[in-house]
Amino acid sequence: MLSKTNIELKLEQLRNKRISEEAILDEVAQIFSEIEAKRNIIKQTLKQESLKKQNTFNFDKLESNRIYHISDIQKLCVDYRLRFLDSRFFKGTIPEEAVSKIRQLENEHDTSLKNFKIIAPAKLLKLENADDPLLFAPMGNDYFYLIHKWGNDLHPLRKVLMWPYKTLENLVITVFLVSLLLTAITPINLFSTGPTTQEYLLLFLFMFKWVGGMVLFYGFAKGKNFNTAIWNSKYYNA
Repeated sequence: MLSKTNIELKLEQLRNKRISEEAILDEVAQIFSEIEAKRNIIKQTLKQESLKKQNTFNFDKLESNRIYHISDIQKLCVDYRLRFLDSRFFKGTIPEEAVSKIRQLENEHDTSLKNFKIIAPAKLLKLENADDPLLFAPMGNDYFYLIHKWGNDLHPLRKVLMWPYKTLENLVITVFLVSLLLTAITPINLFSTGPTTQEYLLLFLFMFKWVGGMVLFYGFAKGKNFNTAIWNSKYYNA
């Protein structure tokens, strides 16, 4: 009676005829060594400044939904108070998945990518933290290709909370509204038996000066600036 064929055993026999087990291990080790060397080169590139301002891509292999213009990036950074800087300023750890995607892109497009950019909150460019960084490679003509996103999503209220820092006009409006609210909730009857419109106006002006003074003191003391001025600045107190 004929025995059943074990295809795994047959495959092993065919392989052993072609090459020895020792040679296989050496070959696999060499392949992994070459892969690791390429990954290390990519990691070093992410940490270094590059004179290469754009990368060469095969446009037939690009995903159109990953291509962004600098104007879109600027608006996002201004709205959410984020920075768009060279990846070398990022102090966190670039995930291995991002390195793998870079290597995959380089193989697909037969190129070596340089001058990576990252969108992240300013604190991520100073501290080891993780809140939604985006890794880009420049394509030229103010277009950037999104390579990888990692970390946690931003807080849903971040855009609202960062609105006052967007421009000087936004800050003045915020100070005005906060002063108005403080005036409304202040029990002025404790200071006057019959408060008049003039007294309310004086109280509002006092609140406006007090809130405005606190904001200016905090801004100067911390070296803060508006979103429109810092979105692509590498300086902490820009």
